[in-house]
Formats: sequence, C-alpha cells, structure tokens
Amino acid sequence: MKRNLLLFALLFIGLHGSAQYLNNPGSNHGNKFEQLGTIISDPNSYRSASGAPGPAYWQQRADYEINAELDEKNLRLKGSENITYFNNSPDPLSYLWVQLDENEHKSTSDNKLTETSKMSDQMDYQKLAGIINSPNDLGVKIIKVTDEKGTALPYTINNTMMRIDLPTVLQPKGKYKLRISWTYNISNRMTVNGRGGYEYFPEDDNYLFTITQWFPRMAVYSDYQGWQNKQFEGRGEFALVFGNYKVNMTVPADHVVGATGECQNYAQVLSGNSLKRWNAAQTAKSPVEIVDLKEAKSALAKKATGTKTWTYVAENVRDFAWVSSRRLVWDAMATHINGKKIMSMSYYGPEAYPLYSKYSTKVIDHTLKVYSKHTIPYPYPVAISVEAANGMEYPMICFNHGRAEKDGTYTESTKYGMIGVIIHEVGHNFFPMIVNSDERQWSWMDEGLNTFCQYMAEQEWDINYPSQRGPAHKIVDYMKMPKDQLEPIMTNSENIINFGPNAYAKPATALNILRETVMGRELFDYAFKEYAKRWAFKHPTPADLFRTMEDASAVDLDWFWRGWFFGTDPVDIALNDVRYYRMDSKKQQVENKENQKSFDKSNDNISRARNRKEGVKFAVEQDTSLLDFYNKFDRFEVSKTADEQFQKYYGSLSDEEKKLYESKKNFYELEFSNEGGLVMPIIIEWTFKDGTKEIDRIPAYVWRKNENQVTKVFAKDKEVIAVQLDPYRETADIDESNNSWPRKAQASRFELFKQQQVPRGSSTGSNPMQQARQK
Repeated sequence: MKRNLLLFALLFIGLHGSAQYLNNPGSNHGNKFEQLGTIISDPNSYRSASGAPGPAYWQQRADYEINAELDEKNLRLKGSENITYFNNSPDPLSYLWVQLDENEHKSTSDNKLTETSKMSDQMDYQKLAGIINSPNDLGVKIIKVTDEKGTALPYTINNTMMRIDLPTVLQPKGKYKLRISWTYNISNRMTVNGRGGYEYFPEDDNYLFTITQWFPRMAVYSDYQGWQNKQFEGRGEFALVFGNYKVNMTVPADHVVGATGECQNYAQVLSGNSLKRWNAAQTAKSPVEIVDLKEAKSALAKKATGTKTWTYVAENVRDFAWVSSRRLVWDAMATHINGKKIMSMSYYGPEAYPLYSKYSTKVIDHTLKVYSKHTIPYPYPVAISVEAANGMEYPMICFNHGRAEKDGTYTESTKYGMIGVIIHEVGHNFFPMIVNSDERQWSWMDEGLNTFCQYMAEQEWDINYPSQRGPAHKIVDYMKMPKDQLEPIMTNSENIINFGPNAYAKPATALNILRETVMGRELFDYAFKEYAKRWAFKHPTPADLFRTMEDASAVDLDWFWRGWFFGTDPVDIALNDVRYYRMDSKKQQVENKENQKSFDKSNDNISRARNRKEGVKFAVEQDTSLLDFYNKFDRFEVSKTADEQFQKYYGSLSDEEKKLYESKKNFYELEFSNEGGLVMPIIIEWTFKDGTKEIDRIPAYVWRKNENQVTKVFAKDKEVIAVQLDPYRETADIDESNNSWPRKAQASRFELFKQQQVPRGSSTGSNPMQQARQK
C-alpha cells in the first residue's frame, strides 16, 4: 500500500472511530488548533513544505495523433491513435496503464454490481433497466495495440483499465510510441446516463453527438501514488496527462463540429457565408452567428450525403472532446484578456435558441474574465459552451443545459440554472483542466474550488443573482444532518453519500468563509492566485493547496482544514449569557440613585404588591412604638461630605486612570459555548440604546485554551440593549435560536392550504414570461 493511501485510510479511521489524531484526547483544549502533522503527506524534493512544486518536481506527458470516424447510421465510432509517451519520472517503467472509460457502460462492468438498488411503488425505465442489466454491446472493442513499427504489444483489460506490457523497460527521460485502434457503439446518454453519447430528437429524426471519454487515454503516473489505477465507477472523474493533440474527425458532410483546440481547415469545411461570418467574429464585441437558426433548420429538413473531415489541434491539454450534429446554431465573439484574444463560442439546437443566443457566449466571456482575475489569465485560444441537456467539462469545451418552452418562453429558474451551469462548466477550464488535480481521488479539488469561483462569477454577474452554493447559510441543512449520514470533504469520490453538498457546496462555502470572514479578501485573493500560478499545468494534491494558502498569507489555517475538510462537526456557537458591569462613579448622588433602584427592585415581590392593594394594616402602622431610628433613616441620603470624599478619591488617580474614569465605559461580559464542535470566529453585532449598531470580529483562535466555552469582556461607550451573533449569517451556524440576547422568537409562516390532486411529476412552478404573453 502506498504511503499516502495508508495515511488516508488511517485518517478515515481516526475521524470515524477513535481519536487517533487528537493531540490531547479527553481535554477541552490542545486538539482543534494543533498543526495537521501526519494527517497530510510529508514535504519532499517533489513537493515543498511551502506548497509549491519542489526542485525535483516532474510529471509525465503524452502526445496524441487521432483519426476518428463517426458512423451516424449505425451509431458507432471508429478510431486509431498514435501516442508518444514521455517518461519524465525517475522510475523505469515496464508497463503502461491506459484508461478505457467507455467500458463503464458494459453490462459486465463492476459498477453495475456495486451500485445498490431497491424497489418502489413507481419504477421508471432507467431504474428497471439498471436492475435487469440486460447484456449489451457497449464498451470499447480494442482492434489492435502495436508499437510504432506495427509489432503487436500484449495487453490486459481489467474493467475500465488496460495494461500494455512493454517489450523493454522505458527508462527515465525516455519516450515510447505506440498505436491503438478501437471502436465502440455510441450509447444513448439520455438513458444510460453517461457523460458522452448521443441524444435523439424524434421530431426531426436527428442526433446530437457529444463525444467524450472516447479514446484510450493514458493514466497518470505521479510522484505521490505511482500509477493512478482506480477504476472508473461513473462518479470519480479523471486523472489525466498533459500533452499536444492533433485530431481528424470524419463526420456527415452537413454536420457542424466543435472541439477542444483550434480548427485547422475551416476554409475546407465551412460554406463561404459561414467563413465570412467566422472572420467577422474575430473582432466582434457581440456574438456573430456563423451558422444561424435558419441554416440549422434547413439542414434538419434536408440531410446531405457524404462526409467531411474536420482537423483540430490543441497544445498542452489533458483531454479532448467534441460535438457533432447538423442541428446546431453556432455563434462566436472575441474575448480579450491581458491583451490576448480568446474566441468565445456556443453551439446549440433550436430548442435552446431563445436562451443561448442571448446569454451563452456572453456568459463565457464573463466567466473567463472573472476567473482570470482570481486565478491566472486564461491561456487557451478558445472556450466553447454546447447545449446538450447536461453538464460536463473538458479543455476548451463543455456541455450544458438550458432549453426554452415550445413558445420560446422560459422560467426564471431555467434562465439562472443555465447561466450557472455555463459558468461552472466553462470555469472547469481552470480547475481541473489547467490546475490539474486528481478527480478520481478528490472530487472537491476541482468541483469545490470551481464552485467557489462560480459563486464569485455569479455575484459579479448580477447583484441579485440567486446563488445556491457559496453563501454560508445555504450549507446549514447539510451540516446539521446526523453524523452517520456525513463524511469529511477529504473522502474518496466514490465513497461520498451526499455528493453535491460534500464535493461542491461545502468546500465552496468553506473557501468563501475563508475569503470573507477568516482571512479577508486581500490575503485570501493573493494566496489563492498564488496556488493557481504555482500549480497551473501541474498535478497538485490537497496538501499543496493547504500549504500554499498559509505560506502566501501568514495565516495559520490548520484549525480550519481540520474542522472543515477533515471533520464532520457543524458550527453552532451559542451566546449563553450577557452580564453588564459599570464603573463605580464614587459620587454619592449618582450611586445612591442606582442603589435605591436596586433596593426597591430587590424588595418587590407579589405578596408586597397584593398586601398594598388590599390595604393591609401593617404592625408598625398600628403600633407606632415599634418605630425606631431605622424606620426614619434615609439610607440613600447624600452626606454633607460627599463632594469632599469624591475630590479626595479623584485626586488620588493618575492621569491615565482619570482618562479611563472619564470615559464612562460600559462593560459587558459575554459567555459563549461551542455546541456544534467546529471552532469558528465569533462575530458580534451590538445594538445600542440610541439605535446605532457596531460589529466586533473575534478570530477563532480565541477558542484555543478552551474549545468548548469562552468568556470575554467588551468595553462600550454606549449602553447596549441587544446582542446578535453572526448577523450576516457568514459562519454556517446551524442553530440561530441561541445567537441573540435577549432571545428572539424564530418566526416562520404557514398558509391555509386547499389540497389539490395533481399527477406525480407534474410541474407546479410558474412561468411569468408565458403568462405575460397570454394577456
């Protein structure tokens, strides 16, 4: 077992079983603020303690030349590739591992056996098909594997991985050329649920092909785990090698092709009008339709015969994907970042036209600019969004959703869902297409970081943008779930139960809290950008991110990584008590008034009040001989020497003491308890008697001596009438009922509901745009 996997296994046991990684078990301190230590891998010559690549850092490379032929009639793809593999590692290699991800669709694939299932009152086709798992003809069929001279190479296929045995050991700094020919039946991704495949449109008898994970791809061999040979189960995505690509795609003659990289032969494959529009788009500030809606509909009505070959090249990318169909509108415009021109482009069918023609390419433009500001300038020449009723990312191209109703209207949720998914999938160009983390091991390193950047881009799109992931209070429902339904963010992709909250929302929320609450924007933005610069076109691990964020900011964040990424505790800070203290003025005329109020209050009780109301004749009133000096004594009378006594006291004070005396501060002692277990900063909003407010921010380090309870005194110039914790809901506190003094009732609403029977699955949402057109 490799060391880092062993550490991960021990960590998992520690988090879910005994307290193996607690420095001071059983105590109320010395645990949450200890350094990560052995929880993360040790620094070495490949990966420095600063979080930067070490002086001996290396990574492999693989260049591809691919020929592909799309058989639309038979729904098949045939391909051949020449791979040049560069061994930049210090290790001799006697075999190579190749990924065959399309094998996940085979009925004999392991993922079909390891997925659980159950029956319900209503079962749709997909559920039943998954249970029946009838034999199919899907999956990659390897035709041959040879060296560059055509000599056959032995290979072994294990589910979604293929080992190629080399005739001689590939030495460090050496390279090896091999050839692979293959074919496979393209799956219906609308029923098989694959990331790529075809979608059939019966109304016009046409297909949309999204060709992804389609060629045998080199697995990653790295310094931290050797070969990445974990099988593709369908969720944990891809660990891939950078390289250069040249790809020839032969498709039906009337198809439009969009792909990773830049097309080399537009002059041969485009019509004269489309080529002119393409050239015009090079300087356009708004999208230009290279293939317009009328032309796309015309192609649907009259299918052409014959084929065309589109040639694309891409440099320093980790993957290659493409779209092909005759039912595509294609638009483009120029985006400029740091003086570099990028072609932002969209491909979409007639059903998506009302939304995509208005938004898609401009959303790409916006995304590239916002992400470039927060990470590195976008380095590639192209960025593409394709409407394909899904969401998936590849270098320079991604597949998204967003279709209008038949009448061209759409709901607000459809609009923002489309904008959000385009930002997200285009944003994946940065994480993990450029900052190339291992998605098979750590989904959160690409999904979580990207979702965080997506949140920033959404908020810069529209001040009223309804972001669903990023704001702290949006993660509360997940974090308050029972512990047996949770797992740490640092959990392998395939072992996560609530994948969306765990891999997307919680890490995005954590980073947003780091930026807005823990570190501040200036320190966070510098460190996050430094991480992107250090690991662009490289393979980072979680430890590299953790270390870089601390190294570039001088903020100790080990407590934060422990709590948010290695644990499942929620945030619940309670304000238990507020005690008010005021400095004694030493002036009898002032203090006696206050003392009289306190005396009267202490003697007030229900019996006294009712006796007075009933006119009870007290004994001292009935027999005046019982009265003495103390019955007539005014304990709150100001003495004749009061002013002299005060002057004597005041004269004894130093200048500093007099200044403090004159300040007339009000002192408030607040008692907090950590009910949830996850230590966080304490954010206090004070409301004063004059109606003004003030906020104090106490760093999380205040919990270091007692992780369960903290008492702290605050001096205020004005009298306080209310105290509120976390007023902007920025810490993900799961119980806001214990955040205030005095306590506030938690308001909610209900409606008088008239029950209605509607068919299951029917839409109950409104479409104001459609309703407005009907008026």
